[in-house]
Amino acid sequence: MTVSGELDQSYEDGRCVLRFSGSLTLLRVRKLSAQLDAVKADRLVVDLSQVERMDTVGAWLVHKLERDQGAQIVGASEDQQTLIDHVARADQPMKVRREPEPRLSHMAAEVGIATQTALSTLVGLLGFFGAFLISVWSIIRHPRRFRFNAVVTRFDVVGVRALGIIGLMSLLVGIVIAQQGAVQLRQFGAEVFTVNLIARSAMKELGVLMTAIMVAGRSGSAFAAQLGSMKLNEEVDAMRTIGVSPMEALVFPRVLATVLMMPLLGFYSAMIAILGGGLFTWVSLDMPPVTFVQRVREIIPMTDVYQTLIKAPVFGLIIAMAGCYQGLQVEGNAEEVGLRTTTAVVQGIFLVIVLDAFFAVFFTEIGWL
Repeated sequence: MTVSGELDQSYEDGRCVLRFSGSLTLLRVRKLSAQLDAVKADRLVVDLSQVERMDTVGAWLVHKLERDQGAQIVGASEDQQTLIDHVARADQPMKVRREPEPRLSHMAAEVGIATQTALSTLVGLLGFFGAFLISVWSIIRHPRRFRFNAVVTRFDVVGVRALGIIGLMSLLVGIVIAQQGAVQLRQFGAEVFTVNLIARSAMKELGVLMTAIMVAGRSGSAFAAQLGSMKLNEEVDAMRTIGVSPMEALVFPRVLATVLMMPLLGFYSAMIAILGGGLFTWVSLDMPPVTFVQRVREIIPMTDVYQTLIKAPVFGLIIAMAGCYQGLQVEGNAEEVGLRTTTAVVQGIFLVIVLDAFFAVFFTEIGWL
């Protein structure tokens, strides 16, 4: 007679017979597993006729003997056999998903997806610009829809509050350009031409370009975040429900304020950069301020000023459009606001640099050197 949970091993007709008795459950399996590891036989029979209770773990133990050692199971009741069959069906090899190794086709697919996304975004911007023009025409036809207070508020946010950071950045950039230019020109005994380098580069390119990058990072991101939060809170849908056009109430004031403020900020940035270069030449090159101002007046042609005043509003339009467009594309959750804000800044700066290259070629072709 066996004790509950014990394993009885015997040999009959050249076969190793394992007789389980009592309860074949989780509480007993640990002890039985250690005993079964020592069993090695070519012909193995598992007798379950004396097993009173069996759970899933016990069924797994019996199935393991059948699977690994080819054991023949006898004496199992109908319920026990059903449980063993269920465990056997569940014993399937698990497939581990592995990331595909980088291949040329995979890289080409990534490039294709990125290109498709860029083209779809460009088409969306063009459509958004068309909707903006329609809203402008609607405001021209109905002047009462023009929101003067909203535009003035954006003047303060985009322009007045940006004077400090743009002025500091331009001053430091002007000093750096003057210092680097003087070091390089000193090798050829041409330090006097440092004024030319500062004045032309600041007025023609750096002033408006640095301003555009700063406005894109400061105001463009703010537009995207503000409109994105409103879209997420369903405020934009509520405006449409009560008959207010979001394009006229939200987008138009921001775009108009940015377009009008960019020429002023660009010219202000260029003048501060020239001032920074003048301070450096006064301190390091012993050039009197009066001489520096006279040289600047002789060097800078009016065409450079015209270029700044033409490029600035175009850059402002692109930055504001990118920020508002990405903000109104927000859907789903708050994480989308951050992603769209980042996209607006990157998109705005990229388009500004592309357009700046186009303007450089265009102005050179028409003789504005």
